[in-house]
Amino acid sequence: MTATGTFLPKPGAAPLPRMIRAQAALETRMLLRNGEQLLLTVVIPSLVLVLFSTVDIVDTGSDGSTVDFLAPGVLALAVLSTAFTGQAIATGFERRYGVLKRLAVSPLPRWGLMAAKTCAVLVTEVMQIVLLTAIALALGWSPHGDPLSVALLLILGTAAFSGLGLLMAGTLKAEATLAAANLVFLLLLVSGGVIVSLDKFPGGVRSALELLPISALSGGLRDVLQDGAGMPWRDLGILAVWAVLGLGAAARFFRWE
Repeated sequence: MTATGTFLPKPGAAPLPRMIRAQAALETRMLLRNGEQLLLTVVIPSLVLVLFSTVDIVDTGSDGSTVDFLAPGVLALAVLSTAFTGQAIATGFERRYGVLKRLAVSPLPRWGLMAAKTCAVLVTEVMQIVLLTAIALALGWSPHGDPLSVALLLILGTAAFSGLGLLMAGTLKAEATLAAANLVFLLLLVSGGVIVSLDKFPGGVRSALELLPISALSGGLRDVLQDGAGMPWRDLGILAVWAVLGLGAAARFFRWE
């Protein structure tokens, strides 16, 4: 305390960017220490990539190499598993055990917590992508296309699934979130163009499935990485709409307790 009666360091909230960085670092450490989360985010996508690339189990509908078809879809699956399923379950139980209630009385705003969680997801996804890319290359993958298009797809896909995961975690009970998130994961694994081409579905069903964020992400990545297409504006637009709707709804309806 100084002679003028002020305290050093000056009491009060830290700058908002520093709070978000600190919370993001904490969220990342918690995510990496959770064995169940690592199983969902790392082991399952890796097994899907290796198994379906080496064993003729599912007809992908692709005329080229199986791994060339699967690798983009598995990258989309990694984003889904981390940004949506894993985050929804973890946040749902944080809410149940009162962790979010305590954060609600901190200077960190609601949108700041969402930003920190999304940053933690991005860090985890970088590690996922590096690992899955290495596995796919070892299996004979020959990627093409513009890295900028891939990065935009992954970022918008992360934002879309992160918003939807936080919306689910902030509105449903933890047990309901656990069941619903896993069910959605399994349904989208089969019907989102990850391991089975959407061309296998009837026309009307295919048109509806193409509007899903997982279909836009997997389809956009496949167009770029397998076919060498240019900027996938339609898929980016679909992901952007889902990101705005998901994050906006999460910010509006997320309940801390």
